[in-house]
Amino acid sequence: MSATSPQAALDQARRIVLKIGSSLVFDPRRKEANRAWMAALAEDIADLRAEGREVIIVSSGAVALGRARIQTDPKKLADKQAAAAVGQSLLMKAWEEALAPHDVLAGQILLTRDDTERRRRWLNARATAQALLHHGIIPVVNENDTVTTEEIRYGDNDRLAARTAQLAQGDLLILLSDVDGLYTADPRRNPDARHLEFIERLTPDILSMGTGANADAGVGTGGMATKLAAVQIAGSAGCATIIASGLNRHPLKALRDGAKATLFRPSSSPMAAWKQWIAGSVAPAGSLTLDEGAVRALQAGKSLLPSGVVAVKGRFEKGDSVRLVDTAGTRLGVGLINYPHDDVARIKGHHSDDIEQLIGYRGPSVVVHRNDLVLEP
Repeated sequence: MSATSPQAALDQARRIVLKIGSSLVFDPRRKEANRAWMAALAEDIADLRAEGREVIIVSSGAVALGRARIQTDPKKLADKQAAAAVGQSLLMKAWEEALAPHDVLAGQILLTRDDTERRRRWLNARATAQALLHHGIIPVVNENDTVTTEEIRYGDNDRLAARTAQLAQGDLLILLSDVDGLYTADPRRNPDARHLEFIERLTPDILSMGTGANADAGVGTGGMATKLAAVQIAGSAGCATIIASGLNRHPLKALRDGAKATLFRPSSSPMAAWKQWIAGSVAPAGSLTLDEGAVRALQAGKSLLPSGVVAVKGRFEKGDSVRLVDTAGTRLGVGLINYPHDDVARIKGHHSDDIEQLIGYRGPSVVVHRNDLVLEP
């Protein structure tokens, strides 16, 4: 992304992950969802979708909504889980009502840290998000607080939003909360604090500005330090990040109109970061030998079809990395496989239309998609 201002970044983004803090979703005076604010944000989202953009919502608020309905002890994990169980349905109902006037459906995705740290579960969550977006449905993501324990929690939805942006290969993450960006110091304590609109790179000096910067907010579990941690996660996945205030009734419209915010530039594009992860971070669990036609197809930028596979070696599961070689044993690259080893052995050499008959279910038409493939230089 070439943008150097928050407004330009929002204009350029095609897939946007929007994180919304508890202080925006929950109305503490009425003890219910802040429906008027959510409806206004839904209008902003509808405008983006009308321009062909995709939006994923990462929404806090379930625990707060649940606690407003039932009496719980905030110090007890089981009580927090009970509040989350009650609040999740209330949160989704509020989002469904906000989006309904725009004929937009919402689909809930509940994640734990294991879902984004373990590769197979990560790929399953990624597939769900991709399917929802394909059908024009807005994924609404939240941590699955009903089952998580302290050992497997994200701890805050800023990090969850960054992992979601990584998982969904988003090109812009917007963190909406009660702050309008990064300052050189906490502006509530230092009147000389200077607002920063654009950050090229996260240096130690920049990271130090996040310490305690949102300590007095009194809502949610995050602060400026957790937002900068989220910026690091998203940036390593090629996703730019904007920290902006959600206190405006139409926060995205305000952002497009020039509202104060901070843009953090990523180090690479989402696709480049994804390919780098495949190439350098995953150990192949097996190998596929390809015929000459398949080799030419891969070199032309196409996906690997089952008809091009002549041999299967190793034991691997769906989502594992496999080595791709030609009939002479020359390494061609690595890719993430769409089928387990036994199914690939059944469909190799066959046309994609025969997959369901051969293995008993209708899977992807390709064995390795071109977006999940990295060729040797």
